Amino acid sequence: MGATELLLVRHGESLSNVAADVAEAAHADVIDVPVRDPDVPLTARGVGQAEAVGAWLRTLGPDAVPQSVWSSPYVRALQTAQLAVEGSGLALTICTDERLRDRELGVLDRLTTAGVEARVPAEAERRRWLGKFYHRPPGGESWADVALRVRTVLVDLDRQEHGRRVLVVCHDAVIMVVRYICEGLSEADVLEISRTANVRNASVTRLVRPDGTGRWSVDVFNIESHLGDLHRGEPHRTEGTR
Repeated sequence: MGATELLLVRHGESLSNVAADVAEAAHADVIDVPVRDPDVPLTARGVGQAEAVGAWLRTLGPDAVPQSVWSSPYVRALQTAQLAVEGSGLALTICTDERLRDRELGVLDRLTTAGVEARVPAEAERRRWLGKFYHRPPGGESWADVALRVRTVLVDLDRQEHGRRVLVVCHDAVIMVVRYICEGLSEADVLEISRTANVRNASVTRLVRPDGTGRWSVDVFNIESHLGDLHRGEPHRTEGTR
């Protein structure tokens, strides 16, 4: 028997999310972020969003609250996890795992959509040919590569979290890949979900599997009602958006 519930939470609004919106609006090639991707912190609104997740967790009954917390070690995700746990009042230790990190973009990192076309046109064409799921930018990862590491972390999570509800704080691509694996989706299935619904900052997705074995099913996906007026505008679909 493995875990019975996964509460997947994307990190709150980050400095790079805002910088990406500014760069796209200015039709710039490069997203101006002064730190490496693992070190990108939350904005003030992102902090508020993480606190709102904690307040929401506090409203859950004893049969619904998470019993364990796993997080990406990237600053924006770990900050979200820490603030959410603190606000929930739950006595939970956060387990960080580098396999939950964001997708690595390699040569496309910090480039806007226009920047990819202008600065690495051959790679832009290769991406169109291969498609989003299998395109691996030099020095980076495809979604299929992310799936390889996420499969291993899910195995370890099941081994350690028998019969437990687990809060997982991570990144938008990772959440989509978790759905792909846990629900047994096809490439076409997961790309269609991604095309129609961005995973929003501090949103909650709940996967359930009451007996702790077999396929998971989606209870809720990408909900934001707990955020009140802390929603962001629709984020740009940018290769460098974090």
